[in-house]
Amino acid sequence: MKNVDDLIESAAELADRGLSKGEIADELNVSRETASWLVDRSGASNPEREATTTETSGPQDIHVDWSAIGRDSKRMGYVARAMSDLLGGEGDDVDLTIGIEKAGVPLATVVAQKLDTDLGTYAPAKHQWEEGDIDELGGSFSRNFSEIRDRQCYVVDDTVTSGTTMKETIDAIREEGGRPVACVVIVDKQGLEEIDDVPVYSLIDVVGVGRE
Repeated sequence: MKNVDDLIESAAELADRGLSKGEIADELNVSRETASWLVDRSGASNPEREATTTETSGPQDIHVDWSAIGRDSKRMGYVARAMSDLLGGEGDDVDLTIGIEKAGVPLATVVAQKLDTDLGTYAPAKHQWEEGDIDELGGSFSRNFSEIRDRQCYVVDDTVTSGTTMKETIDAIREEGGRPVACVVIVDKQGLEEIDDVPVYSLIDVVGVGRE
């Protein structure tokens, strides 16, 4: 994707497929606020409204397109192995890797294999989010994968945008009786070193530079 118009078109297509704004945010690697703005600009949320890109300047955000990695299993494997290397020194007792759905799961699968841990998955609340307070919604762990209780865990996702989803996952692991040891992502838009006392590692940190 080259510009905002491309993102608006993609947001419209995803909305037409029935994805929530939270899922659109996940697919486009942008914040929920940016996803909402893109859908609104596309007119997908109101068919009677003419789409425009000039009504507002839009939120401040950075779009990350890592599809060149995601569409090739070999490249995905290389990147996930690099993520595994970042986690390698965090503890010998970690026996579970949690992938945050959707994009974090294939990465977590390779990380789990490389670090010889079991695999779990977490679907965050944002996948249900359209408008309003996301705190009223809840995420969930899949029962088709490993349980969390009394286990030390790594957390894997593709991108940290605001840190909200990662914090939600950390809280959910603790509520299930697990202990999150470290998190790893491909890209961190916030440059976070830790979330709730859990270290965050990234292959790429994005730092915004602006003028007053």
